[in-house]
Amino acid sequence: MNPEPFIYIAGPCVIESESMTLSTAERPAEITRDLPVRFYFKASYDKANRTSLDSYRGPGLEEGLRILQKVKDEIGVPVISDVHLPQDMAPAGEVLDMIQIPAFLGRQTDLLVAAAQTGKPINIKKGQFIAPEDMRYAVDKLTGSGCKEVLLTERGSTFGYHNLVVDFRSFSVMQHLGCPVIFDTTHAVQIPSQGGTSSGNREYVLPLARAAAAYGIDGLFTEVHPDPDNALCDGPNSLHLNDVESLLHTVLTIRDTVQ
Repeated sequence: MNPEPFIYIAGPCVIESESMTLSTAERPAEITRDLPVRFYFKASYDKANRTSLDSYRGPGLEEGLRILQKVKDEIGVPVISDVHLPQDMAPAGEVLDMIQIPAFLGRQTDLLVAAAQTGKPINIKKGQFIAPEDMRYAVDKLTGSGCKEVLLTERGSTFGYHNLVVDFRSFSVMQHLGCPVIFDTTHAVQIPSQGGTSSGNREYVLPLARAAAAYGIDGLFTEVHPDPDNALCDGPNSLHLNDVESLLHTVLTIRDTVQ
């Protein structure tokens, strides 16, 4: 399925500061304003699944939601963030326009039920260990608990210990579940758990995005950063903020051509 408009989710992996978050949100908001794109700004208030205990996790629930509310108020765009705990859902749902379920937690029943009870759209990132057809059970948990809008995001499957592979057939499989399917092209090029942190190959972000657009994805997810080499989380697989405009125009052009 190809709903209109195209869905674009973008932002830094984690909230590093208020000023950086606001400035990073401003550019894609400006770019998408005149495009047939449904844009959500994404940044995590707490990355609870970092590899190392010493890795930066973010400002936490209260401060992170305050900053995301400021993004909504000052930049004027809807926001999305990862929620890792059922007890965070109620306060998160007061600010977030969409709830994101992290890939490692896509089968957690209590988390999914709590997410559905917020009444917000839910984006589930398919776990690296879950077959695409098995995402039907996560979808059923959400819709059976009252969720009206479910999105599914493909971010690759585990291939050995430190590699991910994207099987493009998964886009069709999950679309057949009746959900828009988003391609997370930046996490798809991640190299998990290299020396206590994740590495990545951002040079493959654009080629994979082009191919996925030709295949028929419903949306795109990219982690973006003004200085990826110095990002506090997921820098090696993050797209530079300056590359967002050309990426989007390329993807939309391909998508329009093949429809």
